[in-house]
This record gives sequence, C-alpha cells and structure tokens, in this order.
Amino acid sequence: MSEYQYYEFLAIDRPLDRAAQDALRSISSRARITATSFANHYEWGELKGDPGKFMERWFDLHLYVANWGTRRLMIRVPKRFVSRADIEPLLGEIDWVKVSTANDNLIIDICHQEEGGYDDWEDGSSRLAGLAPLRSDVLSGDLRLFYLLWLTAVENELVPDEEVEPLQGLAPLTGPLEAFAEFFYIDRDLVEAAAEQGQAHPQLTGDALRKRLAAIPDHEKVEFLMRIVEGDALAGVDLKGRLGRTSPRTAHRRTAGTLRIRAEEIRRARERADAERRAAERRREAAAAEKALRVRLKALKQRGATVWDEIGAEIERRNAAGYEVAMGLLSDLQVLAREEGSEQEFNRRLGALRTRHEKKGKFIERLNKLRRGGEEEAG
Repeated sequence: MSEYQYYEFLAIDRPLDRAAQDALRSISSRARITATSFANHYEWGELKGDPGKFMERWFDLHLYVANWGTRRLMIRVPKRFVSRADIEPLLGEIDWVKVSTANDNLIIDICHQEEGGYDDWEDGSSRLAGLAPLRSDVLSGDLRLFYLLWLTAVENELVPDEEVEPLQGLAPLTGPLEAFAEFFYIDRDLVEAAAEQGQAHPQLTGDALRKRLAAIPDHEKVEFLMRIVEGDALAGVDLKGRLGRTSPRTAHRRTAGTLRIRAEEIRRARERADAERRAAERRREAAAAEKALRVRLKALKQRGATVWDEIGAEIERRNAAGYEVAMGLLSDLQVLAREEGSEQEFNRRLGALRTRHEKKGKFIERLNKLRRGGEEEAG
C-alpha cells in the first residue's frame, strides 16, 4: 500500500438531514454516511472536499490519519460555552493548533505531522469514538485537553523551565485524555508527572443539587425541559452552567522545569521496573527450560542406545523436520554425555554418524553448528 488516508466526521448537536446527506454523497460515492457520521478511507487519491468546510457546515468532530505521519483532530464548539480567551493562553508556542471562528462556533484544529511516520502506525478507524467525550468536557469547562497540548511544548523544549503550568495539573486523568495523549504521541512520562496533581471540581450532588434546582425560576425550568424534550443536545450543558459548581480545591502550580525533572524520574523508574520484569522473565524461562531438559535427559537415559537408531531414522527422512528432530536429540545427548563423563563415546558415535551421512549437505551444516556450540561451551 503506497498511501493510506482515513477521514471520519461526527455530527453530535444536530443530526444530518436528507439534504446534507445527499450533498455529502455527491462528494463521495464510497463513504459510509449516516445521520450522524461520514467515514471513508483512501488508498489512492483523497477526500474531494475541504474538511474545514465540512466542519463549518455539518460536523462537530473530525479525525484524520495518514500513514505518512499526519494526525488531525478538529472540534467544533459553540462560542457561548468556550471563548478564545480561555483557550489561547494554553496554546502558547504550539504552531500546529489553530483556533478559528465559524458563525457562532469555534473550530479547534489540531494537526500534527510526524516526520518519517510512526513506527506503530494504525488506520485510525477505531479512534474517534474514544476521543469524542473530550468535546463534552470542553463544553463543560474542562480545559485539560489544552493542558495536554501545552505539555507537547514542554516536551519539545519550547517552554522555559520557569514557566508555570497553565492549570493545576491533569488529575484525574480520564480515558479520553489518555486516548488523546496516545493519539498525538505525547510523552507518557510527562503526562504521568502532570497527572500527579489536579484541580478537582467537586460536583453538586444530593441535597445541594436539589436546592440549586429548586432555586431556578419556574419559567426557566420549563424552558430547560422543553429543550430536553425537543432533543436539544446542549440543554444539559446549559443547565449545568446555570447551576454552577462548588469552588474548586486549589493546589500549588508547578513549573515546566519541575515537570521535566519529575518526568525523567518516572522514566528512569519505569525503565528499571521494565528491566527487572525482563530479568525475572528470563529467569522464569531459564528455569522452565532447565526443568524441560531434565525431563528429556531422564527419558534419554531410559531409552539407552535405541535413541541413536531414532536419530538415524529422522536423518533418513531427508527433510528439515527430520533434521530438526535429530539435532534436538543430539543436542540433549551431548549435554547428557558431558554430565556423565561419556563424551568420548558420544564423539565416537557422532563421528560415525557424520561419515554415514556426509553427502547430506544440509544435515552436515547443522551438525557443524552443534559441534561449534559444544566447543564454545566447553571453552
């Protein structure tokens, strides 16, 4: 496959009517189009339309993946919920994120190009569902998505050590935030460092929530209920904003330099733990191999000289499978001979075997490796 591009769009607040679906179908005859989505992939060519225009007219979310290293996520949000003044301070030196205005909406365009592509490239077809909740979070005032983008500037040394983090950390790190960090390959140790602290927003519950709801004037309650019944997807967001939240608990804000140092500590601890796990796995594998060897050697002793007849029969099959079985038996016999001090007898039989089958080139090649291995181990 010389190239691969995947496009997916989601309409959340307002489903696509028939006219919109027909317009999209005229652009792509192959795309999967529903009342809430548009998805297609291209192995040759590309989408015959501008994704930015799609977002302005029809959609709230867009994901794009190309196998040469481009990843893109676009989010459309109503301006009454999110302002540029809230977002732009968190973006700072990041030149691969653009915020534009389209009528009553803001469109946040996150597009990153990894030179040379990604080592673990995937087609992207299962990604957008995991990222979609981020839009609801942003509408509710959770700007940690943009904190993650700020972390990319920290990672790339675009932020001085003394600069203070724009929010009081990432905690609690949610599944969608983790999916975003993974999608854009944000340094996982830096993300973990940032998530060690957070600015919690306790939600109103129980009696406190009932009191706030009861305090809303009746005519406003009716309006909210009407919007919910009519299917207004943003009614819940508006209601939460009307209710407000309790004051968040505050925490000390860290500097970029502090986060870098902590991320390095986490990286080293992770690498040590990984090395310890690998060493433990090697020990388990070695123990299992030794146990299996003991079982095989015991069986060989019980079978006695008949094993050499079996080896000869396997060699006479003149194929790779037969040679493999024969060499396995010879290798075990070599170990057994070394342990029992009968190497002279083993070498005599091996020499005779070599002479008998000297015209079988592939087998002799394997036999030479067995001999070199034995000499190296003895040395």
